[in-house]
Amino acid sequence: MVNSTPEPAIEVKSLKKAFGAQKVLNGLDLTLAQGETLAVLGRSGIGKSVLLKLIVGLQQPDSGSIRIHGQEIAGATYKQLSDIRKKIGFLFQSAALYDSLTVEENVAFPLQRHMNLPESQWKQRVRELLANVGLEKDLDKLPADISGGMRKRVGLARALALEPDILLFDEPTAGLDPITSEEIGALILSLQKDRNLASIVVTHDIHGARAVSDRLVLMQDGNVLISGTFADLKKSRDPFVMQFLQAGG
Repeated sequence: MVNSTPEPAIEVKSLKKAFGAQKVLNGLDLTLAQGETLAVLGRSGIGKSVLLKLIVGLQQPDSGSIRIHGQEIAGATYKQLSDIRKKIGFLFQSAALYDSLTVEENVAFPLQRHMNLPESQWKQRVRELLANVGLEKDLDKLPADISGGMRKRVGLARALALEPDILLFDEPTAGLDPITSEEIGALILSLQKDRNLASIVVTHDIHGARAVSDRLVLMQDGNVLISGTFADLKKSRDPFVMQFLQAGG
């Protein structure tokens, strides 16, 4: 009998990571379906951002398994990892733009690095990407000349340049005012709807997480304490879950 269950976009099993004596992830299990947006919540220093860096291969786990569309990345060769990364967009907390490059050049960077496109084609692609995030008129500006919210949008346009099917967001609304945070959340939702992306959103913003995610997980002591919808979390009688939700409004 053929197994009709779709393969997960991301499957993490028994993942462990420590820095010296500090255990950050302690046997974490996590699955993300294609088309699903998962919000990862937890206190600062609990390992949320480390999880994203492990998934994209910027750090190596101490033990455990990370599969991207069924392909194990723990121990993958540089070439294998490079090919996998092309299908993963990563929006860093700081947006991580190159200060000396214009908005256009920042978004063009992955296209020029990984695709052999003539100038007219990559320029057209960059204009389309920036139009998607409402910045098509800001091509020639430097990162220092635009707001924090605009830098996040540029970072998002760059993350989408190679047409990934997985997006990882590290605190996408950190440091932004409530209106801009809501705009970034709406942008994430529209991308999800249009492209059927699998997304992980690491955030402290419970309101934003509730708005953009299909499912939420709350981490504690290096593992998933609870997973479900916002309504599921609200029903929990676990003291930490109740305290976390109350503190987050």
